[in-house]
Amino acid sequence: MSFWEYVGSRHTQLLTDTFQHASAVFQCMVIATVLGVVIGVATYRSEWAGALATTATATVLTVPSLALIGLLIPVVGLGVAPTVVALTLYGLLPVVRNAIVGLRGVDPALVDAAKGIGMSRAARLLRVELPLAWPPILTGIRVATQMLMGIAAVAAFASGPGLGNEIFRGIASLGSANALNQVLAGTLGIAVLALLFDAAYVLIGRLTIPRGIRA
Repeated sequence: MSFWEYVGSRHTQLLTDTFQHASAVFQCMVIATVLGVVIGVATYRSEWAGALATTATATVLTVPSLALIGLLIPVVGLGVAPTVVALTLYGLLPVVRNAIVGLRGVDPALVDAAKGIGMSRAARLLRVELPLAWPPILTGIRVATQMLMGIAAVAAFASGPGLGNEIFRGIASLGSANALNQVLAGTLGIAVLALLFDAAYVLIGRLTIPRGIRA
């Protein structure tokens, strides 16, 4: 059976796995973005706090994804839970680091001007600092998403959702007629999803970042 014949015969399952993969990455990136920005806001004013936040989130990346998921199984069980925890942890570093860099890069004169017209600290953060820090934050989100696309495939080890199941089934049945087709279908599916997500981020950037800031 050729690759395209295999895809045609398994298109329903492949579409289901693709949707689950995209959904898992998207939801984990939402959580990682919220947590990462909150951590960035809480630590960017202090050199040691920012360094601690960056180091702590970077430490997670030193743990192999398969090992981290394996360690999570006894704690949260199989399935979606270890997938969500692992992907969220892996997605934090680029967001935290870029949030800190972006907030520290805001021109102090603009912050002082906002303070001078009577804006509260919260208003300055929400209306001046975060909007100006958004471009690097969005870049961090893009980088984290590309990372999670690949890492999410490993979640199949813990019965997690997504295209990793197709890859693992192919690896487990190496030598059979469709083993290569299974691995190829899962791999290409992840690559296509990564490109689609990145294109969506480019569009979001064009819609949310003023042309002057982009320049």
